[in-house]
Amino acid sequence: MTATATTSAAAAAPDTAPARVPRLSYFFPAHNEQANIEALVAEALEALPALAETFEIIAVDDGSRDRTGEIADRLAVEHPDVVRAVHLRPNRGYGGALRAGFEASRYELLAFTDGDRQFRVADIGRLTARMAQPDAPDVVVGFRIKRADPLVRIVYARTYKIANRVLFGLRVTDVDCACKLFRRAALEGVRVESGGAFFSAELLNRIRQAGRSIAEVGVPHYPRVAGSPTGARPSVIWRAVKDFWMLRLRLWANREKAMRRGRLILGE
Repeated sequence: MTATATTSAAAAAPDTAPARVPRLSYFFPAHNEQANIEALVAEALEALPALAETFEIIAVDDGSRDRTGEIADRLAVEHPDVVRAVHLRPNRGYGGALRAGFEASRYELLAFTDGDRQFRVADIGRLTARMAQPDAPDVVVGFRIKRADPLVRIVYARTYKIANRVLFGLRVTDVDCACKLFRRAALEGVRVESGGAFFSAELLNRIRQAGRSIAEVGVPHYPRVAGSPTGARPSVIWRAVKDFWMLRLRLWANREKAMRRGRLILGE
């Protein structure tokens, strides 16, 4: 696969209409999202036929203590051809839930959003449109046009962006934007160690280290209307900081050895 540089964030919206792809796996992590999961699956069932000829929806129940898993199972029974539920026990954290989604996905293109409905499934069309452009990037990463988050999370995100740019050379506008699209081929052979909040950044860093191309496109971001966020908890932030520095130090010490660490993102 030919390596290209990471593209810069240009327009906030693509110039072309959403590209309808042959096959698309869409998944989302959900931890205690009983108030969101049914509406999110209904949204996906409505939006995805316009984006893909064949698609699947994978709900990853990450050790939820509420009715998230029960609702996911019911939706899988109601829509057996397109909806599947994956249950993780005990809770594996954000990165572990994303990993489970990647491993469960079967199609050539893989997309995810979070389970909190702060992104619209239809906006994955912005990503497929960008991927269909002549440079054919391996990965398309959304960036939030205007973040609908508390100030503390915005400050944390900007600091995190600068750290990834300075210490890894990752020139991505919004590292942790939970609206991403991947070619399966771009994930082959890629390994990730983190199971926490550093997972997305580590994945992009390793994809870049492997010489694969990353493009960006703006996507709308909406306030959370149900459930409780966990990303700003001190324990979550501390784990991300620790995983960040472990990867950076290992890459400095021995890049080849560092790239062999972790589990394959598509499963062993």
